[in-house]
Amino acid sequence: VDPDIAPKSVVSSGTGYVFAQNMMYTHTVTVYDAETYKLVKTIDDSVDLAAYGHEGEATVQGAPVEAAVAADYESVYVSQYSMYGPGYTHQGDDDIGPGSGVDRSFVYRIGLDDLSIDEVIKVGSVPKYLAATPDGRYVLVSNWVSWDLSVIDVARGRQVKLIDLGPFPRGIAVDSRSRYAYIAVMGSGNIARLRLADFHLDWITGVGSGPRHLCISPDDRWLYVTLNAEGTVGKIDLRTRKLVKKVYSGVLTRSMAIAPDGDSLYVVNYESSSVSKIRAADMKVLQQVATGWHPIGITYDAPTRAVWVACYGGSIMVFRDV
Repeated sequence: VDPDIAPKSVVSSGTGYVFAQNMMYTHTVTVYDAETYKLVKTIDDSVDLAAYGHEGEATVQGAPVEAAVAADYESVYVSQYSMYGPGYTHQGDDDIGPGSGVDRSFVYRIGLDDLSIDEVIKVGSVPKYLAATPDGRYVLVSNWVSWDLSVIDVARGRQVKLIDLGPFPRGIAVDSRSRYAYIAVMGSGNIARLRLADFHLDWITGVGSGPRHLCISPDDRWLYVTLNAEGTVGKIDLRTRKLVKKVYSGVLTRSMAIAPDGDSLYVVNYESSSVSKIRAADMKVLQQVATGWHPIGITYDAPTRAVWVACYGGSIMVFRDV
């Protein structure tokens, strides 16, 4: 347990770093060496918005939530739950929606060469999950309180599209050819499918209660979803867009990671204080291991074959996947 962190998520860069996002509780992103587990750098979330092209804005603090690695592996994008400082008086809340007056927030880009913030992009209210499209064109951001999806044009460094989704969008997965993005909408039993060529939206319906996190198989055939309210993980056949299997994992299934070969899923169970390993082929729970209090974030570091788990109680645990 580390009193200086309160990790909401952990994300492997795939290049030797693991990023932990510590919300407004410490106003930091902490970066670790994936081999030694040692702290490499603590990145403060304070930014002078005017220095990043936001005229008339002051120096403010953020609240790092989630991170996504850019397609070129040269940077990491980090969502900020709310901003704190001059001009920001209505911070986010998980139980409200559009029209509540919550301030719009930002996504920071952190360069992997020097681990410093080099771009700040305005998005919707209470941005949470992010995903970079494999073609390097977009970063997609789910905005929890404004009930929409921000599309960031990477080359232009700004939001170019805002897509309404309904109550409480969260997890995002993009197929390997950057054709479709899938977005879990927690206030429904549905998953949105966004065609990236023209931003046409349709739906995979009736998947279960509280869809939260998504992973897609390397061959783009299967979509996996944690169903937070049920404590289950679902498997969807993307050819038929139908749910084909569901397995109980633990109380309040939250985040999930998938092994690079697609054979295994790793799921944190928030109220069970555990992490489950699930065989993707038949959705059998192979192992369940105790964690610290309230595990909420998880990532798979491919070079070291290690699973990192972020616990809200102030700890990060590392499990070797052997």
